[in-house]
Amino acid sequence: MIIGVPSEVKNNENRVGLTPNSVKYLVNSGHEILVQKNAGASIGFFDAQYKNFGAKIIDSAEEVYKSSEMIVKVKEPIPDEYKFLRSDLTLFAYLHLAGDPDNAKKLIDTGVTGIAYETVTAPDGTMPLLAPMSTIAGQLAFIVGSYHLLKHNKGKGVMIGQMNGMSPRVVTVIGAGVAGTQSILKSIDNKALVKVVDSSQKKLDELKSKFGSNNVEYILSSKDSIQSSINDSDLVIGSVYVVGKEAPKVITKDMLKPMQPGTVMVDISIDQGGCFETSRPTTHDNPTFVENDILHYCVTNMPGAVPLTATEALNKVSLSYVENLANNGIANALNLDKHLNNGLNILDGHIIHPSVKEALE
Repeated sequence: MIIGVPSEVKNNENRVGLTPNSVKYLVNSGHEILVQKNAGASIGFFDAQYKNFGAKIIDSAEEVYKSSEMIVKVKEPIPDEYKFLRSDLTLFAYLHLAGDPDNAKKLIDTGVTGIAYETVTAPDGTMPLLAPMSTIAGQLAFIVGSYHLLKHNKGKGVMIGQMNGMSPRVVTVIGAGVAGTQSILKSIDNKALVKVVDSSQKKLDELKSKFGSNNVEYILSSKDSIQSSINDSDLVIGSVYVVGKEAPKVITKDMLKPMQPGTVMVDISIDQGGCFETSRPTTHDNPTFVENDILHYCVTNMPGAVPLTATEALNKVSLSYVENLANNGIANALNLDKHLNNGLNILDGHIIHPSVKEALE
């Protein structure tokens, strides 16, 4: 199969779909790999490395798309890339269709076959291709949240850390999946008082047995319990994910009014539309905005801040799926593996994944 790797084009997106080592593996398996010039250069994956491992270096994105049977990239295409898509091309990437319905419909209209990393499943029901980016985003959420609490960043001017004789600062984490659990870990490590809010009592009980009750509160999600938690928080991290659907709005605009000015809210769910009503997509160049005196961080490609780590982590889990699709052909691979087939979101101009269909129609 001819596999294309274009440069990523979103703001400050320096990840790349395949590492040189992944290219080497696929070339040794008999596949042809086309890599756009300088696609990985910003993270130290230079054209010479790709070429030495058997890739062909292509000058333009247009030629990469035109000459490929499958495109492997990281982020969903932006509208400027839609002209490169066609019905006999397969796109394997994060798609997050429910997060941007207007552009999703235009992408679907290209006729491209879209397999989304974020809806591929494992036999145990987990999301193996979403997990590494969720792990990174969960850790980064605490880091960027703490940084933006600094007064010159428009935060309230507090530090989350241990200070003798002083009460711990408060972090609320809403949604205790992979990303949320990572945020909880970082908060505990930094001696915060952590309020964990989730809709599953079973999940809360599991976390309690793992982390104990010392400076950690486990709270069943409701509007009142969320409001109570965020009112005394310094940092609020939202990490709510429903497979294929737009994230539910767990914090409404009215709920910001009783919060303390300068509180920071980080919306990890922004790729899926955001779990705060006041969220709107931001970039690494301009990551925050203030709404009702509350600082919002809503960067849509948070793992792009650590692109080398993120690319290597993604390739570690994605390569076997790329190999499966290339070795067996798209249709056959999807038929043989129901968990990979759960990644199929769009085909021939139609929405295939039930949850995505429900979200968009």
